[in-house]
Amino acid sequence: MKTAIIGAGIAGLASAVRMAVQGHEVDVYESADGPGGKLSEFQLGDYRFDLGPSLFTMPQYVDELFRLAGENPGDHFQYERLPIVCRYFWEDGTRIKAHAAAADFAAEVAQQLEVPASRVMDMLADAAHKYHVSGQTFLEKSLHKVATWTNMGVLKALFQIPGLDLFRSMNAVHESRLQHPKLVQLFNRFATYNGSNPYKAPGLLTIIPHFEHHFGAFLPRGGMYSISKAVYELALRQGVRFHFNTRVDEILVNDGQATGIRIGQQAHPYEQVISNMDVFFTYRQLLPRQKQPERILKQEKSTSALIFYWGIQAEFPELDCHNILFSEDYPAEFAAMEKGTMYADPTVYINKTSHLVAGDAPAGCENWFVMINAPCDAGQDWDTLTAQTRARAIAKIGRILGRDVRTLIVEERVLTPPLIESKTGSHLGALYGTSSNSPMAAFMRHPNFSRQIGGLYFVGGSAHPGGGIPLCLLSAKITGDLVALG
Repeated sequence: MKTAIIGAGIAGLASAVRMAVQGHEVDVYESADGPGGKLSEFQLGDYRFDLGPSLFTMPQYVDELFRLAGENPGDHFQYERLPIVCRYFWEDGTRIKAHAAAADFAAEVAQQLEVPASRVMDMLADAAHKYHVSGQTFLEKSLHKVATWTNMGVLKALFQIPGLDLFRSMNAVHESRLQHPKLVQLFNRFATYNGSNPYKAPGLLTIIPHFEHHFGAFLPRGGMYSISKAVYELALRQGVRFHFNTRVDEILVNDGQATGIRIGQQAHPYEQVISNMDVFFTYRQLLPRQKQPERILKQEKSTSALIFYWGIQAEFPELDCHNILFSEDYPAEFAAMEKGTMYADPTVYINKTSHLVAGDAPAGCENWFVMINAPCDAGQDWDTLTAQTRARAIAKIGRILGRDVRTLIVEERVLTPPLIESKTGSHLGALYGTSSNSPMAAFMRHPNFSRQIGGLYFVGGSAHPGGGIPLCLLSAKITGDLVALG
């Protein structure tokens, strides 16, 4: 069977491998000049940066691709588990090291915040329970096929929905269980992993810490782009053909069946098409003559970000790979984003890989990926908001770390929500597709298949099960299973 895949993001790459392993003849079309999508890299002078995702969890989903192809993952892709998942900083001098080991993390919290370690352990145990009840059921299966709901495991999970906190917010769950405001804030920030608001997102998302403190947080050797590079090279070894700098203009449909793609005036016949393009643009640009799923396309979008890539001519040993410098008023920060603007005291995330990846920065220097959560693009004055946020972030870093970084920035690149849209094809710059700010959000994402068009499938962060590397990989897995079942 001939299969066309539109987009060489991580979900498209994983889909290419899975289709090739199933015996398909696979072509991947990508408008950029190389693979990876958001998960790509670039160089600024002597500093290397990963463009997008900076956190790697659930590496088993990458390893699985190699095993499907009959290869040993370790021969082609290596990564190390981070002993410290994240370092947290507050303006009053409080600092917490989130050890990967749950007991060590709980002990650290008890020491720094003077709260019982049992609160953290109980919270993580609850996250583990929710994962075992619902995680594999709702993340690894299509929610839009009848067969899913007749599965005994799914039926058992449905009976346990009342205990999954679907109808309480993340914040409400955390306040009742954790009580200390700094600890609540620390756990609330996990909502940002899929671009959601912890004061609106369902309590089921309290499952997220389980991925870090049970499965672990990792960094691939060579940085995050190594994920894309390894899967791309695996696809090549499986015979997949890649067409870079090639923009698809239309998905061809005849009598309700996808029959290929059009590039310029040239039609290319295929028996099935998999779109790793944002669902919104897939319909609006590639399927303009087909019925549009307006309810899905008009759903609330996830947050976006302002990202500053800084080459820092100094070292900050107090920073780890992942670091959060918290806002003093977290509810006000999210309220500002709900209104479409940036808060005056933003939470600042700093990722640096130079202390772990040789060559990411010159000796005595560091590569900083500085991200501040932002609303998606609605025509705001991003030049003004970016300048204001940059100054506020630098001031906050100076207050908390005690050093003025302005004179230390020797290289800089900036991404705003409009640039994120133009660079990655994410509608309105939303990093994770639709938001997860309602109890039924997981069920309202676009399916991994088209109900109207046979042979058309969808993968990536704008389709089920959502954004982030593990979920994008799972979208490819679900789609592969659907294709195999016919």
